[in-house]
Amino acid sequence: MNKKRCSWCEGDPIYEAYHDNEWGRVVKEDRVLFEFLILEGFQAGLSWITILKKRNAFREAFDLFDYEKIAKYKEEKIAALLQNQEIVRNRLKIKSSVQNAAAFIKIQEEFGSFSQYYWSFTQGKTLINKVNLYKEAPAFTPLSLEISKDLKKRGFNFVGPTIVYAFMQATGMVNDHEVSCYLY
Repeated sequence: MNKKRCSWCEGDPIYEAYHDNEWGRVVKEDRVLFEFLILEGFQAGLSWITILKKRNAFREAFDLFDYEKIAKYKEEKIAALLQNQEIVRNRLKIKSSVQNAAAFIKIQEEFGSFSQYYWSFTQGKTLINKVNLYKEAPAFTPLSLEISKDLKKRGFNFVGPTIVYAFMQATGMVNDHEVSCYLY
C-alpha cells in the first residue's frame, strides 16, 4: 500500500526517507538540535536536498556536530573546511557555525540544555497546524520571529525567522505535515 506523503517530498527517495524518518519528529537531544540548526543555516539560499545529499560529508567535516569541538575551531580548521569540496564552502556560514557553537554552549550553561531553552517557547509542546498543501505553509511565524530575535541577542548568526521556522518544522516544534499525509 502506498503511503500518502507531503507533496514536497514525493518522488525523491532521499526526500522521502528524510520525510518519513526525521522531518517533523520531536527532537530533544542537544547534539541533534545543533546539527539541524547548523544545517538549516547552511541551507540558506540553497535547496534542502543539496544539504541532505551533503549531510554525511558535513557530519565528517564538522566532527559529528560536536559543538564543544566546533566552538574551538581556529582559522586553520576554517581554512581546511573552505577547501572541502564535499560541503558548502561559504566562509560566513562556516564562521557562523563556530560562533553558533559557542552561543549554544552558553545557552546550555544558562538553561541546563539547549533543548530546555528551545522547547520553553512552546512549553514543550508541538504546535499542530492544518496545512492542506505545503506551499501554503508560512515561511515564518510570529514565534519563529521571536525565537530568531532571542537567538541573535544571544550571539547566534544565520538564524533569521525563515531559517528558525524551518528548524522548528524539522525538529517537530511545529507539525506542518499536510493533513492528507500519513504522518499528520
